[in-house]
Amino acid sequence: MKTGLDRLLSDPALRAPLRGKRVAVLGHPASVTAVLTHAMDALAACPDIQLTAAFGPQHGMRGDLQDNMMETPDETDPRLGIPVFSLYGEVRRPTDASMQTFDVLLVDLQDLGCRIYTFITTLLYVLEAAAEHGKTVWVLDRPNPAGRPVEGLTLRPGWESFVGAGPMPMRHGLTLGELGLWFIDRFKLDVDYRVIGMEGWEPEAGPGYGWPLLEREWINPSPNAPNVSMARAYAGTVMLEGTTLSEGRGTTRPLELFGAPDIDARAVIAEMQAFAPQWLEGCVLRDIWFEPTFHKHVGTLCNGVQMHVAGPGYDHAAFRPWRVQALAFKAIRRLYPDYELWRDFPYEYAFGKLPIDVINGGPGLREWVDDAAATPADLDAMAGLDEAAWMTLRDPYLLY
Repeated sequence: MKTGLDRLLSDPALRAPLRGKRVAVLGHPASVTAVLTHAMDALAACPDIQLTAAFGPQHGMRGDLQDNMMETPDETDPRLGIPVFSLYGEVRRPTDASMQTFDVLLVDLQDLGCRIYTFITTLLYVLEAAAEHGKTVWVLDRPNPAGRPVEGLTLRPGWESFVGAGPMPMRHGLTLGELGLWFIDRFKLDVDYRVIGMEGWEPEAGPGYGWPLLEREWINPSPNAPNVSMARAYAGTVMLEGTTLSEGRGTTRPLELFGAPDIDARAVIAEMQAFAPQWLEGCVLRDIWFEPTFHKHVGTLCNGVQMHVAGPGYDHAAFRPWRVQALAFKAIRRLYPDYELWRDFPYEYAFGKLPIDVINGGPGLREWVDDAAATPADLDAMAGLDEAAWMTLRDPYLLY
């Protein structure tokens, strides 16, 4: 399997349009070649390419900032001497000045296949800036490690945010290059855009089902994305960021588990199995104990649940992480009706809205959890319509 970056570096014909142009790269720690050379170094060493600037998304080009809402400053790369502009610092969109440093922007970001992962919003923002300034954008495509399945409620009008770039479900099933095509159509952008596609990516093939296991090293695209299991679970476990439950930050398995000091994990699992056993297909739940070294419940023993999605109990087609996590919330609400589940703070600078609603692109999930009379069929009915509509809508943009 070859990524867009590897194809660009190995094929002079693909690079030909870049000759004589000033080139910038938007990347992060996972922007590496097959032999793990970073894109900045590989592109700078290529005689056909004049690298004049770089951009970093949330967590920075180096990926060194652990938590959300920690901003990265602009800097100058000490080895290459080129400016590195932060798109998660004083600004979220490229400035007019930074747009004057290049002719072609190469976007080389490893995504996780989830609407809330901010790299896709950054892609939309750079496409909008490129349309305004007459610049060219190429996406050097990479695998969607969560594969093609679609799940979750579609973002509702008025709920757009940095974690919700447009009306898509939580788990969208597209690559970054394919998302760019959809963004351009959806937002009517007049921009010179090209996808340098992958070769040999087979998103339906096991055992990776999206990630080319044994062919590519996993490099964390963000600090708490340490492995493929996290990528598979993330479309559900990311909702924990809007709750008082720990999502495992401060442990070695972030966003594969949840817990708190004041829940009985075995009781939660039993309630999940009793309320909607059909939603637990494709994964194995195990009760655990953990003590976060930072973040929520730091230094406190927590009882929790780990979602196992890499062993013989994993079924890619059956696994539905968004429903599994929704079911966990429902089980906690049924066991502990007065549990203080939802956090209230300006998540990703969205003021006046509960984080769980910002994450889900509307209040539908939270209202279902809090409604004692709501059934699994009710959530299936809401999400099922959105999922079916997205499957049809995305079809023209599939490149693989």
